[in-house]
Amino acid sequence: MKIRAPAKINLSLRVVGKRADGYHLLDTIMVPVSLYDEIEIRQPRRGAAAAIQSSPSIEIHCDHPQVPLGRDNLAYRAAELIMAKAKIHRPLAIHIAKKIPIGAGLGGGSTDAAAVLLGLNRLWKLRLSARQLEGLALRLGADVPFFIRAKPARARGIGEKLKLLPKLRRRWLVLVYPGFPVGTAWVYGNLPPKLTKVGVNTSIATPLESLDRLAKLLINDLEQVAIKRYPEIGVVKTKLTLAGAVGVLMSGSGSSVFGVFKSKRSAEQAFRRMRHEEGVQAFLAHVVN
Repeated sequence: MKIRAPAKINLSLRVVGKRADGYHLLDTIMVPVSLYDEIEIRQPRRGAAAAIQSSPSIEIHCDHPQVPLGRDNLAYRAAELIMAKAKIHRPLAIHIAKKIPIGAGLGGGSTDAAAVLLGLNRLWKLRLSARQLEGLALRLGADVPFFIRAKPARARGIGEKLKLLPKLRRRWLVLVYPGFPVGTAWVYGNLPPKLTKVGVNTSIATPLESLDRLAKLLINDLEQVAIKRYPEIGVVKTKLTLAGAVGVLMSGSGSSVFGVFKSKRSAEQAFRRMRHEEGVQAFLAHVVN
């Protein structure tokens, strides 16, 4: 079984509080985009069972050398979790064809984990509902539930309170990974206290049909923290603006930046320009529903 696992961007990310356990409370709009990892799930044949008894029942393979292959991989833990839920213990081989950069604020690890939950639910005919899968997904990470439905949504709390948004127009984007990851824990750990006032009631409007209003929605409270340490992120933002983007923003906790464009043609022109920039990866993509 093969599954495409989409990346996401945050059109808006506000930090509105902090829980007693240290987790930050967010109000964010996330949308999936047409940049995909591909997850292949295989069950070894019964005849091969004896040969793999001494090896782990879950094997992760990935074409990216920096992706962990054991329990540090969210896809591995997703397989463990749904096995325990379904009381099924069969050997699995999971291959991840990695297109989404790691440590990029695009949800690469989270979407892979959600894809495994969805894939095994179908493969084993478990008939778990989307809500049940979201409950399992939350045990893996705050962003994972979003990828179960992979539809534009407003997320609150630590990201687990999801409200689906109306279907969006196909907005064209250029995503730029500046060549280095940013640690999520580091960004939140260095967030100024003034941005984490408990009890702030932030209301994010969702005027997503108007391009001009959409551009004004692009706010990320984590951006300045990341740019202070990694000024290259700010440089990428400037270059995307000069390439014709009507709005630019760092996605999630970084390091990737996306530019929103008026048309596919203008996005393609900017993509051709950005992909020749030294040390970066550029991707042409669009919002998906």
